[in-house]
Amino acid sequence: MAVLETLLSATDDAPAWGLSICRDADLGPGTVYPILDRLSERGWVTSYEESGPHPGRPARRFYELTGTGREQATQALEARKARRFGLGLAGGAA
Repeated sequence: MAVLETLLSATDDAPAWGLSICRDADLGPGTVYPILDRLSERGWVTSYEESGPHPGRPARRFYELTGTGREQATQALEARKARRFGLGLAGGAA
């Protein structure tokens, strides 16, 4: 869910890239990259390589939700929120 939240909050001016997703979701790359692979296989996420200069480091791979992915991610997060409030739980990330 934290990966979905991170992808939903990405913008054209601040796109989500691999290690930024790890940082923002507070998850390691061994967790995040398999999630991104599964989301891509399901058609929820597309990715593209950074264009333009990137001196001293490899090009970043940016990830963004597809229309379907944005819809499904929003529904999943809303369902989680409804379950939490239905159980009297508040806050915290899953």
